[in-house]
Amino acid sequence: MVSKATVDEFLSCRRIAVIGVSRSGKKFGNSVFKELRSKGYEVYPVNQYAGEIEGTKCYTDLKALKGMVDGAVFVIPPDQTEKLIAEAASAGIGLIWLQRGSESSNAIKLCSDYGLKAVYGECILMFAEPAAFFHRMHKGFNRLTGRLPK
Repeated sequence: MVSKATVDEFLSCRRIAVIGVSRSGKKFGNSVFKELRSKGYEVYPVNQYAGEIEGTKCYTDLKALKGMVDGAVFVIPPDQTEKLIAEAASAGIGLIWLQRGSESSNAIKLCSDYGLKAVYGECILMFAEPAAFFHRMHKGFNRLTGRLPK
């Protein structure tokens, strides 16, 4: 299980890349992008096929963000996540959030191998405050069942 300290450390980052923001605007990565931006984070969308998303410059890869972000949220399939962990490390991004559905045991191991701190098995929208009602309910349920990071 991921520690609360790692969750808190990630959320203390103010500059965050989101990998998995789509041009159509209909993917969960877009929800993460919009929600984090509305909460005051500087959010950098990453999509190799888009020049701009939601009026914000889009970056083709993590290398283009070297020195610009402190953390990255992955909202892509696990096989794609695994391919980008090394790129995150070489870009100096030390904190990784593997959104549910983006993680795999191999991706988690790769984060560890590269010395990256990773949050996995959790939804960032439950923890980035202020959380919407649905996410507060989900977090409350996880608290009651003992599944929140400690």
